[in-house]
Parts: sequence; structure tokens; C-alpha cells
Amino acid sequence: MSDKEKRVLDREFKLAALNRMMAGENVSALARELGVLRKDLYKWRERFRSGGPSALRSRGRPPKLLSPPDTAPVVDTEQVIPPAVTSSAAPAADALSKAQKRIVELERKIGRQELELDFFRRALRHFKERRRQNDALGVGVSTRSSEQ
Repeated sequence: MSDKEKRVLDREFKLAALNRMMAGENVSALARELGVLRKDLYKWRERFRSGGPSALRSRGRPPKLLSPPDTAPVVDTEQVIPPAVTSSAAPAADALSKAQKRIVELERKIGRQELELDFFRRALRHFKERRRQNDALGVGVSTRSSEQ
């Protein structure tokens, strides 16, 4: 098949391939059998996970939306994903969201620590410069006297 004779795969074909993939078939063997690239199967899976069956559209201009774009699509995962995968996906999704929250919390903490380190580096640099200036003038003390 040349580059100019590309196949257009319909949504039903993609859903059937995803169903087999989610059932646990070897992805490489499935890709060879269907005559598609492995990376396309993974792309279809990600699109399905993010937008449901409607995200698996064919090439070309997407259809006009009938509903406002800010509403999430209703996804019936039971028709494509087997029950065994669905039941294990809920704890995995919960663990994933907890991990993402923890990552955000740790990144925030790292940011605060970087700010503190920058502050202390600047303060240390400031006091080193003052000490150098005082040493150059022959003054013995580096700070002002507490007695005024």
C-alpha cells in the first residue's frame, strides 16, 4: 500500500481493536493482524480514555458540536472495556489521583525551599561583602555596635 492509498478506519473497527487490546491480546500481534501500527493502537486507547468512543473519529474535519464544548462527554465504558478491566481501573485511577496530588504538594514544597535558599544565599553574600569592605578599611568589627 503506497502513501497515497491510506485506509480510513471507521470507529467500529477501532472500537473492536481496542476491545481486543483491553482483553489482553498481544498488541504487536494484534497490530500485525489488523494491518495497523502499534503506536496507532496506543493512540486510539489514549483518545478513548480521554474522550470516549466519540474521540475515535476518522480523518478529516471534526463534526460540529451540538452541546457546549465545556461539558464532558458521556462515556459508556462497559460496551468497549471488559468488566475485569473496569473493576481494576477504579483503584488505579484513585491511586493515580492521590499520586498526582502528592506530586503537586512536593513540587510546591520544593519551590518554597528554593525561595528560602535564594534568600539565605543573598543574605550570606551581603554579609560577606560588608565584611570585606570593613576589613579593607582597617576596622576591626564587621557590624555596628549595639550601644548607640
